[in-house]
Amino acid sequence: LRTATTVRLPLAKLDELVKLMGEVVSSHARLRQRLIDIRALERQVAETRRSGDRPTGLRQFSLALRDDVQAQELLMGELHNQALVMRMLPLAILFESAAPLVRELARSLGKTVECRILGADIELDRQMIDRLGDPIVHLLRNAVDHGIESPDARTAAGKPRHGQVQLLARQDLGWVVIEIQDDGAGLALDRIRDKAIRKGLLSPEQVAALSDSEVMELIFLPGFSTSTIITDLSGRGVGMDVVKQTVVDDLQGMIGVESRVGLGSTFSLKLPMSLAVMRVLLCEAGGLPFGFTAQSVFELIRLAPGQLMNLAERQVMILRNEFVPVVRLDALLQLPVSQDPPRPSPAGLLLVVVQVRSEKLALVVDQLLDEQDMVIKPLPEHMRQLPWVSGMVMTGRNELVSVLQVPALLEQARRTRLQGHAVVAASRHRLLVVDDSLNTREIEKEVLEAHGYQVTLAEDGLDGWQKALAGEFDAVLTDVEMPGLDGFSLTAQLRQEVRYKNIPIIIITSRETETDKRRGIQVGADAYIVKGNFDQSILVDTLNNLLG
Repeated sequence: LRTATTVRLPLAKLDELVKLMGEVVSSHARLRQRLIDIRALERQVAETRRSGDRPTGLRQFSLALRDDVQAQELLMGELHNQALVMRMLPLAILFESAAPLVRELARSLGKTVECRILGADIELDRQMIDRLGDPIVHLLRNAVDHGIESPDARTAAGKPRHGQVQLLARQDLGWVVIEIQDDGAGLALDRIRDKAIRKGLLSPEQVAALSDSEVMELIFLPGFSTSTIITDLSGRGVGMDVVKQTVVDDLQGMIGVESRVGLGSTFSLKLPMSLAVMRVLLCEAGGLPFGFTAQSVFELIRLAPGQLMNLAERQVMILRNEFVPVVRLDALLQLPVSQDPPRPSPAGLLLVVVQVRSEKLALVVDQLLDEQDMVIKPLPEHMRQLPWVSGMVMTGRNELVSVLQVPALLEQARRTRLQGHAVVAASRHRLLVVDDSLNTREIEKEVLEAHGYQVTLAEDGLDGWQKALAGEFDAVLTDVEMPGLDGFSLTAQLRQEVRYKNIPIIIITSRETETDKRRGIQVGADAYIVKGNFDQSILVDTLNNLLG
């Protein structure tokens, strides 16, 4: 895909930039004057020490310096914003050659594929655009080569003979999201599982414990491919691991994949609008400072230790109808234990809740240090392999601070959980768990599998309804608050089906009013469990009683 080597600017933008530069020069002159003032104060302090008099002018200097620094910060912010606008380019520069590329690839494979482009007017920093060409080309090649079926296969599946690839861009607060969608066969999850076992990446037991979304993430591992042959189309020396490295490590972004069998796949690239300056939250854990980019931080919370719950051999908290795992950041990073551990704060645990797409993790830190706009420096070549660090920032005291890579932290937490995952002999009972929170359904799955149940997950009410009709389940566990089809409606609809007339249905929700509980029973639920009072033994006992 083509990238630009020049930028055309309106004269008004250039004039505004020159004007701002003039104000910055004037502001710098004021700071030079403060340097003269402080030297005069030093001489005054030395003289007053000899005479015994009290120094004067220190308070006035402090106030003047504060005002000058604040004025300088405002100017620098305006200057940065104006300079950033000058480097912004429309994504059309990348997207305009996508449609011809897709048509040419499809023709060489004997396929007919349409390419739709949306959001080409969205603007992104040119530095980002220059690095995105190869990843987007690779994802488009994959969509045409591996995603879209042959015309005959599509006809046999009841699809139009021509496939469709969509390249879409949209803004999401401080991010730009680029999606590459296809309406092909979707990812072959069984082949991905088999490949992970054959390559020795995971044991059969570990693979069996993975959810579908976790299985999809395996395709980003180095050298991982389910293709039986390496083709010229999807090769070109750029693999999914390189795509992920470019997006996550080099561009401070996130990448994810969603796929449904027979319905296609969607790869999402979530990118900051610029790498010039980013908002960074600085905190301390294990006696060391660390940074998080503000886009990765979902929320900051103070939580009393008594509000933590133990589920599936790990600590979790409830955050607005969602179970969120809680881990200490220093333990996750495997930092050495301090000889003088910090005393627990009477205000409770300080949690930094980070998020990647729909997955959240609450990290316990010792204290917050600062939050400011900072320049993130890339790691030198010999440090690029550090697993959890995406870059470095420098504080006002010339201290280097590691900026943590949140997707890698979530992956480490997941890996740690899998290593301690107990394998229990599977029971004959098959359960369907329906919840729109990825964290919640994964935790409930772990609890149930630890007691031998076979668990299938559904990501919302409609998905639960479709999976219930397509499969045979001995019990259904559902949340209430879900988009599209809520838990009450799902329960009522299931009770209309002959197969689910007498199947146990358990509602697990944070809604605890008597009105909600009565409604749950009225629509046909056999049990109503409130998340705030959740106890895994109660859930298991309830299931055992209902299943006999």
